[in-house]
Amino acid sequence: MNFDFELILAIAFLVTGAVWIYDRVIFLPKRKQLLNDLTPEACSALPKTVKDSFGDTPKWVVEVKSYFVIIAVIFGLRSFVVEPFQIPSGSMLPTLEIGDFILVNKFDYGVRLPVLNTELIPTSSPKRGDVVVFKYPQQPNLNYIKRLIGLPGDVVSYHNKRLMINGKPVDEELLAELNTSLNPSKEPVALYKENVGEVNHQVYKSYRNNPLEGDWVVPDGKYFVMGDNRDNSSDSRVWGFVPEENLKGRAFYVWLHWNDFFSLPNFKNNGLIE
Repeated sequence: MNFDFELILAIAFLVTGAVWIYDRVIFLPKRKQLLNDLTPEACSALPKTVKDSFGDTPKWVVEVKSYFVIIAVIFGLRSFVVEPFQIPSGSMLPTLEIGDFILVNKFDYGVRLPVLNTELIPTSSPKRGDVVVFKYPQQPNLNYIKRLIGLPGDVVSYHNKRLMINGKPVDEELLAELNTSLNPSKEPVALYKENVGEVNHQVYKSYRNNPLEGDWVVPDGKYFVMGDNRDNSSDSRVWGFVPEENLKGRAFYVWLHWNDFFSLPNFKNNGLIE
């Protein structure tokens, strides 16, 4: 089952916020009045839990409102500043490995309304070569991560494992041929350095035939994305373009690697994402 954590967090923020306001309007004046009737010495000697219960404040109100500030801070940071994600598949190998924990810049592509993802304040536009996190167009409660290849109006071509943008082949250089023991994809691959936009990054290409070929014209308001593990990625070649409103942010840093529950977390992949 897939949980929309962003929606759950937004609901928690609204519920605890409503209880916090309810307490400020209904019970806080009563507590202040009772505390003002005490001597300063008696007031300072009372535990905070006792003070919070003054004025017949219900226990559930005290409990729920105590979480509001924590949830508000997490909600604000996660919605407008930076959001953590974990890489679940090998579609972005060799750039990102399964189990990498990454940070995503949430304001690079505009300040957006949480959950609805509607742009409130424009900042900058996505660039070719960015590693982007977005809502999967076919199932918006799922988050996908791929490399942005085509901007609106671009013509993207992929034939014989060679990428072209607007009729120009993307610069690439063969770095190594990897066998299965060296390659996390568990099949022989060629490791290339590729230059998309202003970004130099590495990609895998397998030696088997790949049916994911064709030519695509990117419509206005949409983007074309591909995985760096070119022959093991379900991307725009399969399910189409990413609408601009589905973009969540730019992945910029790996801060932890934890492959599975029974392994120890480590920092072997820490660093900026190219």
